[in-house]
Amino acid sequence: MSIATLNNDSELNKYLEKSKENVLIIHFTASFGEQRSSQINDVLDEVLNNKSAFGPVEALLVDVEKCKEVSIKYNVTSVPTCIIVAKEKEYERIEGINIALLTRKIKEAVFKNFPVNAPALPGAELEKEGSLEDKLNKLIGKAPVMVFMKGNRDGPRCKFSRELVSIFEEMKVEYETFDILEDEEVRQGLKAYKNWPTYPQVYVNSNLIGGIDIIKELKEIGELKSTLGVE
Repeated sequence: MSIATLNNDSELNKYLEKSKENVLIIHFTASFGEQRSSQINDVLDEVLNNKSAFGPVEALLVDVEKCKEVSIKYNVTSVPTCIIVAKEKEYERIEGINIALLTRKIKEAVFKNFPVNAPALPGAELEKEGSLEDKLNKLIGKAPVMVFMKGNRDGPRCKFSRELVSIFEEMKVEYETFDILEDEEVRQGLKAYKNWPTYPQVYVNSNLIGGIDIIKELKEIGELKSTLGVE
């Protein structure tokens, strides 16, 4: 399943009709905010193709410049904005990029509105699997700055991992990496354990900082070095 695109304002009702049986995520974006919205689209793609973890979910992409009436209807004042709709009513609104909050609220919306089809809430399975939780904690705490990514620092295997390695090398960050492509249990387990479904993931002193967008934002505002403990 892929993200649908709203072509004009008049099409909205047919998608709202679907929210009677599925949680609908309406992702408002624009050409001037395309880069900031790309990571959200990646997350929504993963959500749509992982029904065992998220349940009945559909997603709709809305360009605020093309569908102005819908943008006004939902009082969208900035992009990206994600509005979670269930049973034709707004359940939650997330402005900006907050992947952890978005995925958590999607699961909550499914659980509260469609409990028969809802999977377990985040972390429930991991609590039963103490050995996996122990394994993840050991990996997360392996180094003061730990990066879980596709590939490793010497051979990143996706554009987001390459961007992150480039930034860290430029700033002379001391860090270690773990290739999630080499261990499917860790790859899937870490997503649920920290409720962050995309990679790379950056941890500092065992605390999740976030992904590439957050790293770039911290760099832009001059707070990346202090966050990573770089002198």
